[in-house]
Amino acid sequence: MNRFLWPLALFIVLVGFLGVGLTLNPREVPSPLIDKPAPAFHAVVLDQPERQVTREDMAGKVWVLNVWASWCAPCREEHPLWVDYARRNAGTTIVGLNYKDQNDAARKWLAQLGDPYALSLVDADGRIGIDFGVYGVPETFVIDRQGMVRFKHVGAITHQVLKDKIEPLLKQLNG
Repeated sequence: MNRFLWPLALFIVLVGFLGVGLTLNPREVPSPLIDKPAPAFHAVVLDQPERQVTREDMAGKVWVLNVWASWCAPCREEHPLWVDYARRNAGTTIVGLNYKDQNDAARKWLAQLGDPYALSLVDADGRIGIDFGVYGVPETFVIDRQGMVRFKHVGAITHQVLKDKIEPLLKQLNG
């Protein structure tokens, strides 16, 4: 009799795990970077190729890192939100990380759609994205004055995420 109950018990456990998995939000991907220092980086600025920026240049600032690309459809969806947010919150430093893109295409995209970024950094080979644990574009990180990653969002930012998560966190970190 016991040998017939084992497959049933295993089936029930499997259904339980699948049921829990279906309730999880795929946008909330746990990041090992949360509450850890942002990875070191060294990047060229998109519209000033002679200028290079490092993590140390961002020290003492609360900043948002938005990973984007001109070939990315979800980036196009979220972009108007960043343009509007940057217009309304001129004091917030939003840094774009142009991921695996052509520089000319990226500059053209920003010229057409607006440029919400204080800086757009070039990540042509994706190494900076890998160090940040980027799964795909777009992704967004909030980094505090001490250079610690405090928030990560996978996928396109929505008005709700901006209003309910990012804006309150930025106010708290800047306060």
